[in-house]
Amino acid sequence: MKPQDRILDAATAVFRRQGFRRSSIEQAAEAAGLTRQALYHHFKSKEALFRAVIERVYEAAFAAETAAVEATEKAGGSLSDIIMAGVGGRLTHLITSFDGSPHLDELFSEHLLQARDLYQKFAALYSAQTVTTIERVCRRQGLALRGGMTARELARCVAMAVHGAKSLHPGMQPLAAFLTDLETMVRTLVAGAVASSRKPKSKPRRTKQASPKKSASKPGDRR
Repeated sequence: MKPQDRILDAATAVFRRQGFRRSSIEQAAEAAGLTRQALYHHFKSKEALFRAVIERVYEAAFAAETAAVEATEKAGGSLSDIIMAGVGGRLTHLITSFDGSPHLDELFSEHLLQARDLYQKFAALYSAQTVTTIERVCRRQGLALRGGMTARELARCVAMAVHGAKSLHPGMQPLAAFLTDLETMVRTLVAGAVASSRKPKSKPRRTKQASPKKSASKPGDRR
């Protein structure tokens, strides 16, 4: 394991246990088996260390979303299945990264103060990935978006559904209930936004067969 990865693993454990405000660079160094000066060689402050932890969590969440989308798409899932698998995989990773921490709310709020630019950067990446997924699945499955709906707009609605589910479950806890409510919202959105563009095959028209004409009987034919 690279020294920086070992430091980030140790720092994540410290932040999970102590929260951001009560943790220190010394605690992270001790957990990583390094001196304070050795840790300063990699990170200049506790804030820089916290930002690095958050960035790694975001990157891993992005990878988790990508893997979940690919697996569900390969299994033949519907568009709503695929979107929910991706979003659910990403959020599950974000939440479980600090699972069990008594300072979960502080960590989530503090990361917006210390790393708002990272939050905005990855929010844009997550949105772009959702847009790409919607476009690709619609193309492969022969789906069309209704009316003026676009892949970007549907992705924005999905993001709003995430925020709506968060308002019902602060800190996205309990996780199972949060994901259940989010799935209901996502499936409802997709059902209203997407329609099949493949026209049903028309049945061949049956042509009426002409009934055979009865031959007129001649007078001499009667017996």
